[in-house]
Amino acid sequence: MGSKNKLRRFKENDTFSNVIQPTRETLLNNDFKFKGRWREMYFKNEHPIVLELGCGKGEYTLALAERSPKINFIGIDIKGARFWRGAKTALETGLSNVAFLRMQIELIASAFKKHEVDQIWITFPDPQIKYKRTKHRLTNQSFLDLYKDILKPEGLVHLKTDSEFMHGYTLGLLQGLGLEIMYSNHDIYKSPESPELVRAVQTFYESQYLEKGKPITYLKFKLDR
Repeated sequence: MGSKNKLRRFKENDTFSNVIQPTRETLLNNDFKFKGRWREMYFKNEHPIVLELGCGKGEYTLALAERSPKINFIGIDIKGARFWRGAKTALETGLSNVAFLRMQIELIASAFKKHEVDQIWITFPDPQIKYKRTKHRLTNQSFLDLYKDILKPEGLVHLKTDSEFMHGYTLGLLQGLGLEIMYSNHDIYKSPESPELVRAVQTFYESQYLEKGKPITYLKFKLDR
């Protein structure tokens, strides 16, 4: 994507009512106005809140929101030029149960209060295979601790990935921590018993992975011990 296109999308994001872009300083100073008040101030309802972390273009967030109008969905990514498409589509189609939040995921506890979130989806994250990058892996123990803080008791985390490494790493970590693994599948499209929701929603890149014959894996787990 050219720099002109990025600048245009950044400017357009500033005009979108469904895009929230707090500064890092606001988050670190605990001054983010929606923290603990997403239902009251933004969505204006009492429906459950579901996050998609590293939402990219927002395809998964939109698809889930279309299927579940009585659930509030928030796509989170630091790259606003990517989720510009999802935000624009949501406005064009009148999806009022969708928001996009531009921020670093490691600051997530500054955007949501304890037990404010019902579920978290992590879809096709960078597996960060190199050892020096493990601190950025979205299912390492530090991130899991952050998710546990904002999730309701019994809240769910979903991991959908084309990376067998990411799937295996997360599965091993969860088992080592004694956490409840509710479902695990190494190839959801070859398993008729895999959850329909996981197979029904498919991103652009996911379809490309499938064309190359890459299996898509899925994990559903809880963070309560």
